[in-house]
Amino acid sequence: MTGTVWERLEGFRCTLGEGPTYDRHTDTVWWFDIPGRVLFEHCFTGGVTRQHGLPELSSALARIDSERQLLVTESGLYLRSIADGSLSLHMPLEADQPQTRSNDARVHPSGAFWIGTMGKDEKEGAGSIYWYRKGALRRLFSGITVSNAICFSPDGRLGYFTDTPTRQIMQVALDAGTGLPIGAPMPFGAPFEDGMPDGAVVDAQGNLWVACWGGHGVQVYAPDGVFLRKIALPAALTTCPAFVGPEAERLLVTSALVNIDPESPGADAAGGVFLVDLGVPTGKFEPDVLIG
Repeated sequence: MTGTVWERLEGFRCTLGEGPTYDRHTDTVWWFDIPGRVLFEHCFTGGVTRQHGLPELSSALARIDSERQLLVTESGLYLRSIADGSLSLHMPLEADQPQTRSNDARVHPSGAFWIGTMGKDEKEGAGSIYWYRKGALRRLFSGITVSNAICFSPDGRLGYFTDTPTRQIMQVALDAGTGLPIGAPMPFGAPFEDGMPDGAVVDAQGNLWVACWGGHGVQVYAPDGVFLRKIALPAALTTCPAFVGPEAERLLVTSALVNIDPESPGADAAGGVFLVDLGVPTGKFEPDVLIG
């Protein structure tokens, strides 16, 4: 896409920005700096960004209701009070595996939460992808090195994910009422050549918007896997997108600065959070997670 209008949220840089989630009820977007153990909160209405320290590595959250969020950390799922940030354990997740941590996650239209894990040192095959809904937790896929690109078709009948080093996004048929797989994963589109697939989100038309680790931007794919366009951004290590704004007319994209040569072109942009003006209502909002 040429002529894309974007701006950068100023005042901070993330070592590894991840997990942006937009709350349309409060016009607020949340995201993480995983190694920094920080949760960022930015209210567009007031233009204020707040930082919340976290006790351990955390990477994703979902809205439960107006008072609570479900926070995904290296040891479990925690209930988080929006008012004061207090945490209480809801359910352990790989708490007995100190070598792993959470990574990508996304809420299915049914209210189910898919959660990916990975080795802290990116050990091959150390990660998994889990399904959570109403207090039940199941492991869906194992042997994953870096879980990413978890997202779902608007009708909930298809799920997507990737093991980033494979450069291949996978697609799997789902039960729309539960978010559980009803078939085997199959390749979606061709393997990435421009960077590797990281976080992803699906718009209202079923197109996939995939952040490219090492690819300087977000690539957009039609529901049949055909490449549509690329949104170029100055940060090389773009990590995850989220639709934001009252009509989901903008795209927020996180990035990382790990292993970036400070003298390389564009290094100053590494770790930034970018807002892309899409011009028209394009995206869709993530549903609340069901915990009981």
